[in-house]
Amino acid sequence: MATGAVPTSFSGLRRMDCNLGSSKSVDFVRVSDMQRIKYGRRKVSVIRNSNPSSDIAELQASSEGSPLLVPRQKYCESIHKTVRRKTCTVMVGNVALGSEHPIRIQTMTTTDTKDVAATVEQVMKIADKGADIVRITVQGKREADACFEIKNSLVQKNYNIPLVADIHFAPSVALRVAECFDKIRVNPGNFADRRAQFEKLEFTDEDYQKELEHIEQVFTPLVEKCKKYGRAMRIGTNHGSLSDRIMSYYGDSPRGMVESAFEFARICRKLDYHNFVFSMKASNPIIMVQAYRLLVAEMYVQGWDYPLHLGVTEAGEGEDGRMKSAIGIGTLLQDGLGDTIRVSLTEPPEEEIDPCRRLANLGMKASDLQQGVAPFEEKHRHYFDFQRRTGQLPVQKEGEEVDYRGVLHRDGSVLMSVSLDQLKTPELFYKSLAAKLVLGMPFKDLATVDSILLRELPPVDDNDARLTLKRLVDVSMGVITPLSEQLTKPLPNAMALVNLKELSTGAYKLLPEGTRLVVSVRGDEPYEDLEILKEVDATMILHDLPLTEEKISRVHAARR
Repeated sequence: MATGAVPTSFSGLRRMDCNLGSSKSVDFVRVSDMQRIKYGRRKVSVIRNSNPSSDIAELQASSEGSPLLVPRQKYCESIHKTVRRKTCTVMVGNVALGSEHPIRIQTMTTTDTKDVAATVEQVMKIADKGADIVRITVQGKREADACFEIKNSLVQKNYNIPLVADIHFAPSVALRVAECFDKIRVNPGNFADRRAQFEKLEFTDEDYQKELEHIEQVFTPLVEKCKKYGRAMRIGTNHGSLSDRIMSYYGDSPRGMVESAFEFARICRKLDYHNFVFSMKASNPIIMVQAYRLLVAEMYVQGWDYPLHLGVTEAGEGEDGRMKSAIGIGTLLQDGLGDTIRVSLTEPPEEEIDPCRRLANLGMKASDLQQGVAPFEEKHRHYFDFQRRTGQLPVQKEGEEVDYRGVLHRDGSVLMSVSLDQLKTPELFYKSLAAKLVLGMPFKDLATVDSILLRELPPVDDNDARLTLKRLVDVSMGVITPLSEQLTKPLPNAMALVNLKELSTGAYKLLPEGTRLVVSVRGDEPYEDLEILKEVDATMILHDLPLTEEKISRVHAARR
């Protein structure tokens, strides 16, 4: 991949139509400030890095083979271990947010804010569960008036948990409630603008500038009031509520989410107000992760150190909601990003506290131990856009008695560990694998487990258990078992699980010719030990890092 360096004062061409969107502010990494220059034997497009703190911007191709060079931006402190990103401290009432403090957990009330008694009762229940901060929706003037009663009632009951006002479309309401609540959450997509109506699809430079001036005029009084009363603020962009102006320039994209938030942040900084945090929420964890990484990358460029509020919007309920939040929030916590989190569930708010606390504890543990692996060079992973890693799925080989093409799945493979006891009740066992049953015989469909891992094979004379396994092999389900088991109690057409030592000593060669291999790796082995993988025809690699490992991070080991 081509790299290079140019002075950050390098002046580019504005309004170049490159289908990448454009930024309208001088202190943002400009996607529009491009110029064609000679780089080696070819011409490339350069985007300038406007970071005033650096004289040289290091450049790299935006993607493999691309003629577009972009600033080499980091999005976290380390890609090979969890190091918490250093931030300033933001005070929300008596609770401090930032890298010098624990990851704070919060939730949001679901009561009608005008119902003071019900809201107070729910806030107390949330506080008793251990939340650090509570957010309350404030839609209009009557809700804002109720906020004073809510705050006073909680203080009288000795509850001093910080309260956050969630504001949409109502600057005057924000000004009112800033007098009693500890923090104001504004959505840049609808605080001064309206949510995208697609009534105006093209904006001239003059139109764009007028809208920015309008935002500053509307937003400035709230910033000044927050400064006066010592209130905090969250500039919280939502993927689903970007304005016409942002949508027209950036589309429905993480880049648009970041620029929308930066417009408000620049006003805060202009007024010397810094007691604010950012959030970049989306209901899709992939979009959410991209947006936060891009936000942090741009903050590194600017030299900003504001804390982050992490969350996946409308995550849902039950396992689905918890998994979506774990994917989005957990990924960023492993990157060392995030200072306060909310797990958004369609359940009573107090039910959000436990999964929230679990994620916060995992993030704190990872950063305290700096879990990771030895430094390594990443050449293929894209940080700011999601691309699935490509791999070769199993192909059928001449002479094989069973079909191995189903042991992995193109849309993500599901493996399940099973025990010998489960083989004693075949029908229950097949149902646990989500297999379809016809006259007691298993068949695979989309929801069925692709392969099973059996650490111990049944005895050779246990015909019933072996028949149970054979029926799975016959419908293209992989049966993976350790090399030692396959050598002493061979199961026809099972796949042998081998480690790197068994590969290097050649022990796997004792297996019948053509036996499929599954290689188990930890991910932190020396590169010279991993080299043997290039010489072996493995059907899959099984990343197997024991849960007892304290210092090694599964995420970073898998990346390596």
